[in-house]
Amino acid sequence: MENLVQDAIQNVNLAAVMPSLVLCCFGMAILLMVVFLPKGKTAPIAWLSLASLVITGFVSLAAWGSPETGFYGAVQLDNFATFFNLTFILAGILTILMSEDYLQREGYPVGEYYPLILFIIAGAMWMASGTDLITIFLGLEVLSISLYVLAGFFRGQLRSNEAGLKYFLLGSFSTAFLLYGMALVYGATGTTNLAGIAAALQTDGGLLGNPLMVAGMVLMSSGFLFKIAAVPFHMWTPDVYHGAPTPVTAFMSAGPKAAAFAAFMRVFMEGLGGMADQWTSLLWILAVLTMVIGNVIAIAQTNIKRMLAYSSVAHAGYALVGMVAFNEVGTAGILFYMLAYTFMNLGAFAILVLAGKKGEDNLTLDGFAGFGYRRPMLGVAMAIFLFSLMGLPPTAGFAGKFYIFAGAVQAGYIWLAIIGVLASAVSLYYYLRVMVYMYFRDPVEDFAWVKMPVGAMVSIVIAIVGVLLLGILPSSVMDLARLAIF
Repeated sequence: MENLVQDAIQNVNLAAVMPSLVLCCFGMAILLMVVFLPKGKTAPIAWLSLASLVITGFVSLAAWGSPETGFYGAVQLDNFATFFNLTFILAGILTILMSEDYLQREGYPVGEYYPLILFIIAGAMWMASGTDLITIFLGLEVLSISLYVLAGFFRGQLRSNEAGLKYFLLGSFSTAFLLYGMALVYGATGTTNLAGIAAALQTDGGLLGNPLMVAGMVLMSSGFLFKIAAVPFHMWTPDVYHGAPTPVTAFMSAGPKAAAFAAFMRVFMEGLGGMADQWTSLLWILAVLTMVIGNVIAIAQTNIKRMLAYSSVAHAGYALVGMVAFNEVGTAGILFYMLAYTFMNLGAFAILVLAGKKGEDNLTLDGFAGFGYRRPMLGVAMAIFLFSLMGLPPTAGFAGKFYIFAGAVQAGYIWLAIIGVLASAVSLYYYLRVMVYMYFRDPVEDFAWVKMPVGAMVSIVIAIVGVLLLGILPSSVMDLARLAIF
């Protein structure tokens, strides 16, 4: 008994969860502070949350090149987890920077908003570093529950209530599918550890055709595909993105999506790598449907948030191409793309945060008419982000798509790469249409309500620098992504 206790203590290894542990401690401390602050005074909470993310970033960086494993192999803080951790932290920093003045404008200066973002990032970190199905599920639940609250954060707005309720109900169903799939995989292999599952597939060839194993793989893929908003599990995306507070929508499109991809890659590439022939065939079809349907439906949208929601669906399809390729370039390309997408999408949403009136009913194409003339600096910034979302050089979006499609070509999926390029060409229409309204339509509004708060401007500048640096000098970040893949 004494030996068992000693063995358990030795396998705890808090260093393996140190970034998320630091973040959780800050989150709980900030929740306590909110109680003692005057109502509506949330600026100190915002700055403290930023400081906690910066500190967590340094803690994460310290783990690069020196992986830590703990809790009987259920958690591994390796380069893969560290790369994604830094992406989550970046998304959190940009979101918090654009949030303070927005919450004041909308009349919801509630301090709990910021700790919820920290808890979401902590859950995302567990998903990225989880090497056991149970750890990944726990991380997913921490992330999802906090995100359900943030989606419906504006309690007095019907649209926000609808977003929170739809996301909660559909998310619960998808989580049930995911958990059922995990249970079936455990039943077939006798373990929830990813290394153990991979070993079982390697030693027992009969498992590859085992109905329990195949059903478990399909159900788990359904859960992950919902979280990344891939077709046919994308229907929640436009309503939730439209109804949620704009900074939450921005964060949702980058941080949780990257976390879902991190867990998806861990489970399928590391644990179910022996079944690659089966799941790559499934993902090939879904990647095509996601790219095509996301881009085609985005053409019909007149509300910019809904347009970016369907755009987000299409971008999930591009990243799925890297999973189908299942080689070094394609896999590392997903990591690069998640980082690039964080910069360009959060930058675009930061512009919408500033351009929106209270209630944000003006965030339509007609409401954006003349924005580039009335607010030239913000117009140029929006154009840069749109060019990157299109995938035009010299931006991060071009470099990210290049690596992913190059991985597909290298793996022999030439037609998949061609379809991806054609789908990306379709996106030029609806992205350029926003620019046409910004610069080639007579202004209907004078945009006098648009303020230039320091936080939001800093987030926009960081996003622009990231988009251009990753576009002009992508090789150094891609080299880090190659070092990060497990």
